Amino acid sequence: MALIIGLLTLVLTLTSLVLILLVLIQLPKKEAGAGLAFGGAASDALFGAGSGTVLSRATKYGAGLFLGLSLLLAILMNHQAKSGARGIERELQKRAAAAAAAAASAPAAPNLTNLSDALTKAAAATTTNARMIAVTNAPAGAPAKPGK
Repeated sequence: MALIIGLLTLVLTLTSLVLILLVLIQLPKKEAGAGLAFGGAASDALFGAGSGTVLSRATKYGAGLFLGLSLLLAILMNHQAKSGARGIERELQKRAAAAAAAAASAPAAPNLTNLSDALTKAAAATTTNARMIAVTNAPAGAPAKPGK
């Protein structure tokens, strides 16, 4: 696909250069101007007196070719961009599936719905641990202090 797009781009570039030259060598209606400055008189000598019709016809065909190539290249580039996006999408899906498989094989993390639940559980564990330490460190004959 890239080779076809490259070749058509080259043809489009050459067509545009030829079209520029065709427009420049045509004689304007007043028989003066840029057409004569860039070799308009040479076309009269080369193609004869009726060269305006040949040049205008060549310009029409060149413009049609330019338009057709431009539209074809736009369609091909759009197709290539969409296929590239589909490839990236497939790669992301593969990586997501691999990450899900790795997460399934890893040990399950606790399911805490929000931060306040986590803080409440941590505070309760800390309070329980402090009571156990106080009872453990109490002298042998002293009564244990009741907790709140």
